[in-house]
Amino acid sequence: MLGGVTKERFVVSRRRTGLGDCLWSLAAAWQYAKRTGRTLVIDWRGSCYLDQPFTNAFRVFFEQVHDIAGVRVICDDRVNSLSLPGPFFPTWWNRPSIDCVYRPDEQIFRERDELRQLFETKDDTYANTVVCDACLMWACDQEAERQIFRSIKLRSEIQTRIDAIHREQFEGCSVIGVHVRHGNGEDIMGHRPYWADPELALRQVCTAIQKAKALPHAKPTRVFLCTDSPKVLDQVLARFPDIFTISKRFQADQAGPLHSAEFGADGGSSALIEMYLLGRCDTVIRFPPTSAFTRYARLVAPRSIEFDLNDPTRLILIDEPAKDYPVA
Repeated sequence: MLGGVTKERFVVSRRRTGLGDCLWSLAAAWQYAKRTGRTLVIDWRGSCYLDQPFTNAFRVFFEQVHDIAGVRVICDDRVNSLSLPGPFFPTWWNRPSIDCVYRPDEQIFRERDELRQLFETKDDTYANTVVCDACLMWACDQEAERQIFRSIKLRSEIQTRIDAIHREQFEGCSVIGVHVRHGNGEDIMGHRPYWADPELALRQVCTAIQKAKALPHAKPTRVFLCTDSPKVLDQVLARFPDIFTISKRFQADQAGPLHSAEFGADGGSSALIEMYLLGRCDTVIRFPPTSAFTRYARLVAPRSIEFDLNDPTRLILIDEPAKDYPVA
């Protein structure tokens, strides 16, 4: 309180990674902003989906939002001129701006741990601005994630495409959605155990599809496949030729992930179309379940099949219809 005026405080959600990570980390930042009475800044400049470093990717893919459940939101290109007050948390961000440009991986991981600890202890911090520039998966509860999906709306052209595909491909069917996160030559970090034996991994996916089709369904089944690897696509189609997919561009085999500026905004739009369509499936197969891309589907799909974190050869059936469905 300065001169009787309360100084505005902020939480900044800065992410440049895949959209699943961006959205989950946004939910964690929003929950902290809600608890501590701060303004939320969504800053997705430098996105891996765009080649314009000063364009806020949030507004490329989502409609403008001014408030999320009582939290004031700034999410457009005003981030380019916004002057945020110090001090900052984590302390790294108190350095001169020029010194903050390059952050080694170990610093990013350290900040991730500091932020998670701050969020988990339910404490506030003296800092006027909290910068969330790290992966914050698992740093909030499911209700925070649901609130984000209820509150943000896809750009109308993306939503229109989702609705059209749903009418053409989903109506009259019980759809089994399959997501296979391969990496396609990328460093897949925490997903690596699932691909220790690539041939076994593909057999596991095919086994999961067979088991999903054998479950009771109210309507004839169709299988919808989403993957980042043209090789995975070819191999699964060879086994299940009636699977349907959404047309999109792939990188060459082993050339890297789909979230690439090479594809421009179309790559991000394609990702969101698949992400939200998976949420409309009756059963979702998540391989690996560590991928944030299928987090939305996990929250809203009535049934999912996952692979045990400790034993990737073991399938887990989760049949827990969500009580509160964010509408896509």
